Amino acid sequence: MLTNNAELQRYGSSSIPTLNAFTLKWVAIIGMVCNHISIAFDGLIPLWIDIPLFAVGGLTFPIMAYFAVQGYRHTRSLENYTGRLALFGAIAIPFHALVFGSWGLNIMFTIIVGLLCLWLHDKMINKRLQWQFWLIFAGICGVITWLPLHVDWSAIGVIVLVLAHVIPHETARRVVPPLVAAGAWLLPSATAALSGDFSSISIFSVVFSLGSVLAAGLLYGYNGQRGPRMKWTFYIAYPAHLAAIGLAALALGLTHFPPPPNIHAFFPWL
Repeated sequence: MLTNNAELQRYGSSSIPTLNAFTLKWVAIIGMVCNHISIAFDGLIPLWIDIPLFAVGGLTFPIMAYFAVQGYRHTRSLENYTGRLALFGAIAIPFHALVFGSWGLNIMFTIIVGLLCLWLHDKMINKRLQWQFWLIFAGICGVITWLPLHVDWSAIGVIVLVLAHVIPHETARRVVPPLVAAGAWLLPSATAALSGDFSSISIFSVVFSLGSVLAAGLLYGYNGQRGPRMKWTFYIAYPAHLAAIGLAALALGLTHFPPPPNIHAFFPWL
């Protein structure tokens, strides 16, 4: 398993073509912006533009998940790391609701849950509690799946993060999680096609899954080099782009602030 930058650089030096972390992160940011433009301005953008805009969003999370895992491995303080994610995730909540038309936990919180699972994994594996970890992990994924409040990427997002950490071989650790993500997005449409229910096939889910496949190829070409530092770029870009897109859609009458979530859906005894 590759555990430091020097090893990553030696591994990645023969990859053709080679991409550094700076380039890959910008690809992820651009894909994210394009995808959210597609969502916010759906119906206003011609379909032949809307579909590719949505598709490139499939690149974003697999790339960011891989680098989130690298951040977990090299951070000096997991508390500070998750704190930054929580801060900018909280700032983004109202703008995320504008873009998506409903309240939910954005991708920053999905990453936080994934990182906490990585921490739990490492602690429990060191104590020879491997099967107990996977049992707890299955429970966490179940809670995320059935939680009334929408969580970006749902359980598959957490699964992708964990796979990017626990798979021992570097090539597989880069390639397999995006392909798992692609399969998860493609599965409903593939199931519908096999059952003959072609009306339930979502072209947007299909092309989004292709974006995740492309992410696997890009991560395979990662050369292990950081490139220019961009520590705060993604943190700032996430709420900033959602604010710009959401407020523009609001001004055009394409969206509105959704009503607050029903607290009784979470606490029915109240």
